[in-house]
Amino acid sequence: MSDTTIRRVAIVTGGSRGIGREVAERLAADGQAVVIAYAHNKSEADDTVAQITSTGGSAMAVQADVADEENVAALFDTAEQAFGGVDVVVNAAGIMLLGTVADFDLDALDLMHRTNIRGTFVVDQQAARRVRSGGAIINFSTTVTKLALPTYAAYAATKGAVDTISLILARELRGRDITVNAVAPGPTATELFLDGKDQETIDRLAKMNPLERLGTPGDIAEVVSFLAGPGRWINGQTLYANGGTA
Repeated sequence: MSDTTIRRVAIVTGGSRGIGREVAERLAADGQAVVIAYAHNKSEADDTVAQITSTGGSAMAVQADVADEENVAALFDTAEQAFGGVDVVVNAAGIMLLGTVADFDLDALDLMHRTNIRGTFVVDQQAARRVRSGGAIINFSTTVTKLALPTYAAYAATKGAVDTISLILARELRGRDITVNAVAPGPTATELFLDGKDQETIDRLAKMNPLERLGTPGDIAEVVSFLAGPGRWINGQTLYANGGTA
């Protein structure tokens, strides 16, 4: 498919690994040109691009700090120059640092705030200005905002902010035919999630939902694909993609 015939163009932040990579590959399979924004993992981002292009898709990788407004503006510039515009923006970039409120490192809190809150806000700001009519903005939240698990307060607080940004932005874009939603995964079998957990912990988390398994990145990508394409009547919502965990 040539660039001139591509109907939709997606930017996926955090698209070099984990759920973000699965989302990028799924949107490419749906026929969208994908611009993968990565912070540090150039080799993994390039590998994702190679995987997409090897199956006939269109993709490119761009390094960007999501919390830096100049980096993000340049990211959108690149997408527009390469593919003609932007229709879908998926904010999959994020970090998770855990600890009790009493003992949490405040520098870690600031770091997580910068990526998860400021990063979402900066990307959404450009998206609000530049996404074309008929487009979709999809942010990433978490089911932990409902589960209220100990040690997750700082992380859940950043994602509670994402829920609020998403709802209000959806209302601010009245009349533009652009949807804004957040996807809130439950425990999902990514490398990041599984790292450092023993089998007993993994099994316990898997059985928290009635389906009695962990989610997969593909499960989450399917939800994003729906919101990025046919799901035009869902707007201003946080969708809990967690198998019924909460």
